[in-house]
Amino acid sequence: MAVAQFTREYTTVRRAEGWGSPDGAYYQALPFEDLTGRYPAIWRIRARSYATFVAQVLEPMERQGALRILDLGAGNGWLANRLALRGHCVTAIDLLDDPLDGLGAARHYVSPFAPLLAEFDHLPIADTQIDLAVFNASLHYATDYAQTLREALRVLRPHGTLVILDSPMYFDPTSGARMVQERRCRFLATYGFASDALPSEHFLTPARLDELSAELQIMWQVHQLGLDWRSTLGRTVAGIRARREPARFPVIVGRCQ
Repeated sequence: MAVAQFTREYTTVRRAEGWGSPDGAYYQALPFEDLTGRYPAIWRIRARSYATFVAQVLEPMERQGALRILDLGAGNGWLANRLALRGHCVTAIDLLDDPLDGLGAARHYVSPFAPLLAEFDHLPIADTQIDLAVFNASLHYATDYAQTLREALRVLRPHGTLVILDSPMYFDPTSGARMVQERRCRFLATYGFASDALPSEHFLTPARLDELSAELQIMWQVHQLGLDWRSTLGRTVAGIRARREPARFPVIVGRCQ
C-alpha cells in the first residue's frame, strides 16, 4: 500500500535526520526555539509563519470566541499545543504516531488536544463541524490538491477558513520541479529510495492557486513572511547554490467565495 510505504520511508528519513528529542522541553519550546540545535533555520521560519498566522488569521477569528480547529499534518503536535493553550478545541491529524516525530509526542504537552490518526482525503469528521482547518507544513504531500482541499471544505462550517502553512511556493514551476528532482537524487544516494511512494504535488505556484480558486470557488489571500536577516541570507545562498529560485513559505488563507 502506497500510504504504508510512504509512512515507513518518511519515518526512516526523519529518524536519520535527527528530528525529535526525548526531552519534553524541546516540544514545548517549538516553534520559537529548537533546543536540539539541529534545525534552527527551519524553526526560525516556522516561528515567523506562526506569528503571521496568529496576527492575520487567528486573532481576528478569536473575537468570535473559542474555535474548533483541525491541525492537518500535525507531526509532533507543536501547533495543536499552541492553539489549545489559547483555549481552542483542537484535533491534531497525522498519519504517524511516532513517539519522537508523530502524534506519539503528544504525551509531552499538558494542553488538551485530541490526536487522531487519519488521512487528509478521508477525514473521520462530520460535515460543517470545523471553524478553521490548518495544513501544517503538509499540503505539499497531497497527491491532488483539489481533492484534499475539497475534503477540508466539507468539514468546514459556512464561512470557515482554511490555512496553508509552510508549504514551498515558487513563481516558476521549473524551480519547483528541480527541487523535487534534487530531493529524489539526494534520498536515493543517502537512503536507497526516492521517497516518492505517493505521487505528491510537492509545491505550489500562483498559477496553481488560481486553478484551485476557479475549481473550488476559494478566494485566496497570500501573506508573505517578514524574515529576519539570517533567514533571508540563507534562502539567497541556497538559491544561488541550487541555481534556481529559492522556495518561499507564505501563509495562504482560503475562504469560500
